[in-house]
Amino acid sequence: MAIHDNNNVSSFFFVLMDLPGLETSHCWTAIPVCSVYVLSVLGNITIMYIVKSVPSLHTPMYLFLSMLSLADLGLSASTLPSMISVFLLGQRKIAPIACFMQLFFIHTFSVIESAVLLAMAFDRCVAIREPLRYATILTTKRIRAIGLAIVTRSAALHLPLPVLLGRLKFQPTNALSHSYCVHPDVLRLASSSTLLNSGLGLFVMLSTLAMDAVLILFSYVLILKTVLSIASNAERLKAFNTCISHICAVLLFYTPLVSLSMIHRFGKKKLPAQVYMLLSYLHFLIPPMLNPIVYSVKTKEIRVRILKMFHPQKL
Repeated sequence: MAIHDNNNVSSFFFVLMDLPGLETSHCWTAIPVCSVYVLSVLGNITIMYIVKSVPSLHTPMYLFLSMLSLADLGLSASTLPSMISVFLLGQRKIAPIACFMQLFFIHTFSVIESAVLLAMAFDRCVAIREPLRYATILTTKRIRAIGLAIVTRSAALHLPLPVLLGRLKFQPTNALSHSYCVHPDVLRLASSSTLLNSGLGLFVMLSTLAMDAVLILFSYVLILKTVLSIASNAERLKAFNTCISHICAVLLFYTPLVSLSMIHRFGKKKLPAQVYMLLSYLHFLIPPMLNPIVYSVKTKEIRVRILKMFHPQKL
C-alpha cells in the first residue's frame, strides 16, 4: 500500500477505543466479550456440523443456514483480534495495515451475511410460492453458484477500500471510536481528501446492504401475498412458521444497522456516546451469537439433533 509523504506504516498508528467509562475495567469487560465469542463459535460450528453430518438436511434451506453460520464465524473472527487486544490485554494501538485489513474482512463478512439472508428469503419465497418446483429450481449446483457469487461480490466490492485508504494522509496518532476498525470511522480521521473513498463506500453500501434489504422486503411481500391466498388457516400458519427463524435473523442483523445509520445521520450529537457504541457492538456481536440459538429453538430438525448430541440414549 502506498502512503503519501511521511505517512508510512511506521510513522503513525490508530488507537482503539474502550467502552466509555469502563477504560480501567478490562477484566470485567473481557468476561462478557469473551463469552459472546465462545457462544458464537460453539453455536455456529454446531449448526454446520449437524447440517454436514446429517444427509437428510442437505436441502437448500439448511445449506443456506450453513452459509449463514460460516458468515457469522467470519464476522466474529474479523472483530476478535482487536477486541481481545483491548478488553483482555489492554493494548489499544493497531498498525494501519492491520486496521485496513480488519475493516476489509469486517465489511466483507457483513455483506456476505446480508447476501445469505437474501438468498434465504429467496429460498422461502420459492418454497411457499412454487412448492412443486422447489427441488428443481434450487438444485445443489445452483446453491453452490449462489454461494460463490455472494463471496465474489462481497470481496470484489471491498477490495479497493484498504488500497484507497493506504493513499490517504493521517496524523501520527489517530483515535478511533470503537475497539475495531470500520471504514467510516477510519475515513473521518484522514487529513487529505476523502471524496473518492466516501463515494466508493456509499456505492458499496447502496449496492449491497440497501439493495439486499429491499429485495428481502419484496420477497416477503410475495410470501405474504401467497400465504393470504391459502384458504386453510392451519396451512397459512404452517407456511408462515417456516419463515419465523429467518425473520428473526433479518431483524437481528438489520435493526442495529438501520439504527446506527439513523443515529449517525440525524442524532449522533444528541445521544450519549454509550448508546452509539452499544448499537455498534450489538450489530457485530449479537447476530453471530443469537442466530444459532434462534434456529435451534425454532427448527425442529436442528433442535432434535442437538438434543440427541447431549442425550443420545433418550432419542
